[in-house]
Amino acid sequence: MTPGPDDPLMAGYRRFRTSVWPDQAQRYARLARRRQQPATAVIACSDSRIDPQTIFDAEPGELFVVRNVAGLVPEYAPDGGCHGTSAALEYSVKILRVRRIVVLGHAQCDGIHAMIHGPLRNAPDFLGPWVDIAEPVMWPMPEQGSGEAFEAAIEDAVLRQSLTNLRTFPWIREAEKSGHLTLWAWKFNIASGELTTV
Repeated sequence: MTPGPDDPLMAGYRRFRTSVWPDQAQRYARLARRRQQPATAVIACSDSRIDPQTIFDAEPGELFVVRNVAGLVPEYAPDGGCHGTSAALEYSVKILRVRRIVVLGHAQCDGIHAMIHGPLRNAPDFLGPWVDIAEPVMWPMPEQGSGEAFEAAIEDAVLRQSLTNLRTFPWIREAEKSGHLTLWAWKFNIASGELTTV
């Protein structure tokens, strides 16, 4: 089934073709003639309210973006399973040779809210095991608070955990140690537009 003329995605594409494409056509043509060469990989949340390319005002070809629920980075685990985020990290570091990895979190993260309050029992096939990545920082402090401040503290702790997990990948650890790669954790506040280092 093809989308109708009033489909919002197709309407957006038409706006892109009439408003953006004319000014960007030459850039896209240059990008099509060579392999991608982004300097930065961004691990970000899949949340529909944030978009790394918009937040950083990046042009096509500048960012290698990986998005997943809560923007989590798993530990290094080369067990032959299907690991989308880990595969993207390996591709960005070993093949694309990015110079920086940014873990981009955000305030009011629905994924972290779901970790704290549920209802993850409704999605046990993949979501439950996925968010268990954050368990080391989630459950040492279950009684320390509640409300927005508590959730913000968990969001920050999860970002720090993702940085720690990045360093379990030997080729990330080695590239950082040699100075060929830097690692950052930043948090975007949806309401204020502010970006802070965690």
